Amino acid sequence: MPLPMNEEPAVRGGADRTLLDMLDAESAPKGRIWTPAVSLVALGMIVLVLLVFATIGRSYTVRAAPQVTEPAPAQAAIVEVASQGPSRNGVDYRRIDSRLTQLMDRKDMVGLGVAIIEDGRLSFVKGYGRTTEGGEAVTPNTVFRWASVSKGVAGTLMAALADQKRLSLSDPIAKFGTSLRLPNGGERIATVADLLSHRTGVVKNAYDDKLEEGIDPREIRRLLGDLPPYCPPGKCFAYQNIAYDAASEIVQHVTGKSYAEVARFRLFLPLGMTSASLTRAGLLSSASWARPHRGQRELPVQEAYYRVPAAGGMNSSTFDLGLWMRAQMGLAPGVLSQAVLDVAHNPLTLSVQTRRKSEADQQLKEASYALGWRDYRYNGHRLIGHRGAVSGYRSLILFDPDRKAGIAMLWNSESPKPVGMQLEFFDMLDRAAPRDWMKLDTK
Repeated sequence: MPLPMNEEPAVRGGADRTLLDMLDAESAPKGRIWTPAVSLVALGMIVLVLLVFATIGRSYTVRAAPQVTEPAPAQAAIVEVASQGPSRNGVDYRRIDSRLTQLMDRKDMVGLGVAIIEDGRLSFVKGYGRTTEGGEAVTPNTVFRWASVSKGVAGTLMAALADQKRLSLSDPIAKFGTSLRLPNGGERIATVADLLSHRTGVVKNAYDDKLEEGIDPREIRRLLGDLPPYCPPGKCFAYQNIAYDAASEIVQHVTGKSYAEVARFRLFLPLGMTSASLTRAGLLSSASWARPHRGQRELPVQEAYYRVPAAGGMNSSTFDLGLWMRAQMGLAPGVLSQAVLDVAHNPLTLSVQTRRKSEADQQLKEASYALGWRDYRYNGHRLIGHRGAVSGYRSLILFDPDRKAGIAMLWNSESPKPVGMQLEFFDMLDRAAPRDWMKLDTK
């Protein structure tokens, strides 16, 4: 059976007129400074940036973009940093590059992209390996799947809708006419915030196997009401995919637009995330996309978790994931205000994990869950992030919102090894003694 989508291999079971207002009017943005001349210049800059990425395919420093409403790749000047030594914060990019190059020699790795932010700027973006055996080289523009890192998009979008008074996070799920049914009528008790923080009261990963069998997720959500209650709604953490995607139905209910359309116009386009999409077709139509693998064996691209887009439907390049991470640090205030981010990132429940954790995961203390985001403590600092896994792909994002620093990675295999890179990066930032968290030197 295909691997259930989870953060790890899962056990079965600014402006006055918002972009959402523009969507409602079905009109193009008129409150921006886009004139025909400016549009042509911007288009030319975007083409130039994409050509640089496609032809060089090496590591880059991206100078800090100005604080503008709509940050985009075209607003960043790109220079090579092949000879750059440790930064003033102690981040050694040559060591990171060497470690990831060493990682790619493993037989369970095919391709990988990494984006690093330091002092609020994209400081290192690079692709490694190939999209498939004998395929093209991975570049910063190669598209991968995000898997459960997608949940942060839903959480952020719902926090933005709440900020605009389109909904209240304390509203019961039943108010929005979703297909979700919970044991003992729990949908009338569980709130939107409970939904986004996995406190629906059903057993973890409920009916993921039915989704993988091709059953309509709306039908599966109705079946959840027949399960025995795991706990009262709002009282315990139990990770979900199918139930979580009721968020996409809520977005459509309050906006009159599809989840994908609202995410595109409210988040992706304003942030300059030109490669972002929420469908299998979006992945397959990308100019460069990484094929899924188990070991060195290429796998088919599974449709199942695209049918729960709020839980696991995202695709994008590593560069665009870096832009998303930067926005989550509060560095795109014209798109995501600090008030919205504070709500999205506010821990609501302890996220107890029953499976055995790796040595690296044991170092992430005080694990909690917010609205599609995990919250941790490491070396005395607060970190926010998420991980994802679907058949043939893995992903992670982890950042320090106070120091405006973080790392995001996408890879097209099922190796757990790259996960350790996040701690190796933060150890550099914390000036801690280096450790082999990726276990590359262990025989």
